[in-house]
Amino acid sequence: MNTRNTGMRRTRRTVIALATSTAAVSLTACGVVDGIGSASGSASPKKGNDITVGLLLPEKENSRYEKFDYPIIKEQVANLTKDRGKVAYVNADQDAAKQSRQLQQMIADKVDVLLVDAVDSKAIAKDVQKAKDAGIPVIAYDRLAQGPIDAYISFDNELVGQVQGRALVGALGSDAATDKVVMMNGSPTDPNAAQFKAGALSELQDKVNVAKSYDTKDWKPANAKANMMEAIQSIGLSNIAGVYSANDGMAGAIIDALKTAGVSKVPPVTGQDAELDGVQRIVAGDQYMSVYKSYPQEATAAAEMAVARVQGRSIEFDALTRDKVDSPTAKKIPAQLVPVVALTKDNIKDTVIQDGIYKVKDICTAKYKAACSAIGLK
Repeated sequence: MNTRNTGMRRTRRTVIALATSTAAVSLTACGVVDGIGSASGSASPKKGNDITVGLLLPEKENSRYEKFDYPIIKEQVANLTKDRGKVAYVNADQDAAKQSRQLQQMIADKVDVLLVDAVDSKAIAKDVQKAKDAGIPVIAYDRLAQGPIDAYISFDNELVGQVQGRALVGALGSDAATDKVVMMNGSPTDPNAAQFKAGALSELQDKVNVAKSYDTKDWKPANAKANMMEAIQSIGLSNIAGVYSANDGMAGAIIDALKTAGVSKVPPVTGQDAELDGVQRIVAGDQYMSVYKSYPQEATAAAEMAVARVQGRSIEFDALTRDKVDSPTAKKIPAQLVPVVALTKDNIKDTVIQDGIYKVKDICTAKYKAACSAIGLK
């Protein structure tokens, strides 16, 4: 199946996502508040600062949602509304039916705008329609939900896969064409997973031998470990030259499986999300790389989009959504695609530490002090 057709197709790409936020701030400073307003600010927004943003996040397996996304969005909404706006937050715990109930409750509670990170992008479409029928704008956050959404913000997901695939090919070196690689993709219900996979395959095809490929139910590390054990039995431990892992949680489980099977040296394993465990594995040399995505940048821009949309600030909203994407149910959706960075042991200081995601002491615990010192991380 051509996974490129199952995910979004970009028609324009943001060069630097922060530029849109800067443009939005400049427009606000000029007093332009909606599509027909002027610099004098004569037009009124649809709503004032007493707004409620409904935030629906998909799961807690990935630490980012509780640690970064929710707190940052909450703080930014407060900043944008002079502490009068609030965020109603729920987490679906990877349960699509639960998320459906949560979204319907948000509609009943008459929130002003919804930020939805869908567990199942297709199943959520009927609830998105209900929200629209109730006059509540819906912004798809991080995953491209189907249905009549008003906008979408995420990272450039196909680029994520390309960065991972390119790094793996580079790690394999001159023998890449004959090397056997295992692909551990994400959940088949997550549209981002299809985009990661498509991007990775664009780099891996004709360059390596993909001996086994798995779609991992619910992104669960336990499922990835079971898949990896099966791959080891099928291919043979010594014949596996590298593993494409779509995220860090699964990478940890894959590395556990390889070590349990008795590997003498862990082959290159990719990842994504720059989770603390993943960064520590990179420092130790067990994991080759991850993809760093600036959650503060994504979450801040999402809050700006939500507030601008509900307050009728259409010029500001347009400045924040200069990309366009297609879903299976909608075309030319206003979007912002945030850029990503390949994270290796060479740029930890310039990424997760510089952005305040982690401190050196968070990474360089007693177990990793020697490895940190070896790469100059002090």
